[in-house]
Amino acid sequence: MKQLILISGLFIIGYIYSCTEDVGVELNSEKMNKIEVGSKIPLFELNDQHGKLFNIETVLGQKNLVIYFYPKDDSPGCTKEACSFRDQFEVFADADAMIIGISGQSVMSHLNFAQKHRLNYTLLSDEENKVRKLFGVPSSFFGLIPGRITYIVNKEGEVVYLFNSQIQVNKHVGEALRIIQEIK
Repeated sequence: MKQLILISGLFIIGYIYSCTEDVGVELNSEKMNKIEVGSKIPLFELNDQHGKLFNIETVLGQKNLVIYFYPKDDSPGCTKEACSFRDQFEVFADADAMIIGISGQSVMSHLNFAQKHRLNYTLLSDEENKVRKLFGVPSSFFGLIPGRITYIVNKEGEVVYLFNSQIQVNKHVGEALRIIQEIK
């Protein structure tokens, strides 16, 4: 029985690793900030899925923000989360909120992901994990997988809520909707 549990555990870790093989997680990365409720978000610029430079300052003060970090384009959990945000896009827009997804894949990977799943919001390419480090997004599963965390940011640029769960992918959208409607 112990051997079966060990083999099952190794299989799961192998599967998880295979879903994140191109992510480029740095296990011994430099010290990260930790953005928490009450923190102002750091200013940053990244390329979106169309190759255009997106500067967060262009939307601060104008929109509430849902900024979610996810591990990898087209992995099962990330696809489910991305499509859930897509399906609730109008509800977020009606609450004056902008959805921004960030992960470490290339602009081309994000474009293919967005087109394949008809994603109607901004995806930002953080290939060097600079913004992930600015936010202090933790890794999970012993550092093998970049973290999945959603920040709800008010128009003043202050984090009013965050939800951190690698496996409860649909709950990210539900929690974000609940909080956005409260601050609307």
